[in-house]
Amino acid sequence: MAALLAEDDGALDEELLDAMAEHAARGALRGTPGPAMWPELRRGLMARGPSRMLAALRLSGALGAVLPEVAALFGVPQLGADQRSVDIGLHTLNALAEAARGEAPLAVRFALLVMNVGKSDSPPEHLPVHYRHVERGGPRIEAICARFGVPAACRELALLALAECERVHRVSEVRAGPVAAMLARLGAFDQPDRFAALLQVCACDYRAHGEGFGPVYPKAALLHAALRACRDVAVDAEDPELARAQAIATALGSQRWSAAGHA
Repeated sequence: MAALLAEDDGALDEELLDAMAEHAARGALRGTPGPAMWPELRRGLMARGPSRMLAALRLSGALGAVLPEVAALFGVPQLGADQRSVDIGLHTLNALAEAARGEAPLAVRFALLVMNVGKSDSPPEHLPVHYRHVERGGPRIEAICARFGVPAACRELALLALAECERVHRVSEVRAGPVAAMLARLGAFDQPDRFAALLQVCACDYRAHGEGFGPVYPKAALLHAALRACRDVAVDAEDPELARAQAIATALGSQRWSAAGHA
């Protein structure tokens, strides 16, 4: 029913949510194997309103049974792109709505759904900052994928987004070396489809912050400009990373290098 609701617009029906809540309270999902749930979860994620599915599951009390790792994100704060605190759970819903507006593929939507699950239990004294959430998030994403039988492409992009999305948000044209290293790490030179998918994840995450974060994602524009600058670098260059850094520095008018490999 939650997956069906993702295909509609408008407010969620309270009577229907109450009925769903009754079934959830009676343990209707208890013992249901993950692979049996995955087709419906996939259906809802690929619908025009995936955030409606998540909202319906949450409001009916079923999200904790289906995706407890995601349910735990609601009420947890983090610093947004404008340095204001945002609720990670609500931000996830907004990001999924952006993905649907952009007709993003399943792997992008799944990555947006799960890439923050390592932030649910960050020490309270550190909030709204989430130290070491990547280390916590990796095993949780792996567990979610194993539980549902998620396709490998979804798993791989989710893990990449966990490791790299915040780095992409922070990348700067000031020093070209880290930009060159990032392009190589993200597969821009040898896995262009993966690179494009990750940038779509980052763009949806960026736009999910709301008004003031328009359709153009500045970091994607920067990385595409850097990638274009690298096209004339010979593949057999003696030091390809250094040659790419030099090309990017020339194109962007930035310094050539800093601490290698850290963007």
